[in-house]
Amino acid sequence: MYKVVIIDDEPIIVEGLSKAVPWEKWDCYVAATAESGQSGVEIIQKENPDILFSDIRMPGMDGLAMIAALKSEHPHMQIAILTGFRDFEYAREAIRLGVTRFLLKPSKMEELEEAVSVMVQNLSHMKERTEDGKAVQEEPEETAAGSFIAQNAVKYIEENYMEKLKLSDVADHVYVSQWHLSKILNQHVEKSFSDILNQTRIEKAKELLWEPSLRIGDIAEKVGFLDMAHFSRVFKKFTGLSANEFRNQMKSEKGQP
Repeated sequence: MYKVVIIDDEPIIVEGLSKAVPWEKWDCYVAATAESGQSGVEIIQKENPDILFSDIRMPGMDGLAMIAALKSEHPHMQIAILTGFRDFEYAREAIRLGVTRFLLKPSKMEELEEAVSVMVQNLSHMKERTEDGKAVQEEPEETAAGSFIAQNAVKYIEENYMEKLKLSDVADHVYVSQWHLSKILNQHVEKSFSDILNQTRIEKAKELLWEPSLRIGDIAEKVGFLDMAHFSRVFKKFTGLSANEFRNQMKSEKGQP
């Protein structure tokens, strides 16, 4: 039987979906429900459902980021979005990321049943391919989801590089595990988390070195390095020069004494 999870911050919708849809007709059962995005993500990681019905606009949750994370870590999962949010571009992006059905509230029973039917068919075809021993190639939506996650992760690093940033912080922001985020960054950016973070910090340090009133130690601290020796090693790794040599080179290029 196929496992279903339902997430919506409106309890009446959760209850309605759980009880009104004849799940057994498609060999499905509702394994768990949640009424917030955060608890929903935790339940999904615990249950690893085959089918997910979820609202996409809930407090404290980026719906598209969650979809990308789910399709990237659980490519078999069939996702139907229920929303009152009428935005064509948003819907198109959700479908590009791998959503099977994008349903507007209030949804008719016929629409819900059609969505379940299609999702079960998709799961059945996947199962048949696996049983036939055919290699299941990476689907386009998996690539799209991975690219979306990588872009969001890099953007978050660029906006928070000055903090004591850890891989786990970025992984939490994009709703995936640390291990999976490392894999995605290597695939889509071809760099490790630490290299992306350090490169971002060094690029900012290079900009600040143009300001002669700033001491190099202050610059190192401003871009997120707590250890001056570590800053010096990383700066030389990325530029081939020490920070002082880099500053002097800039001065000579500007014709300054």
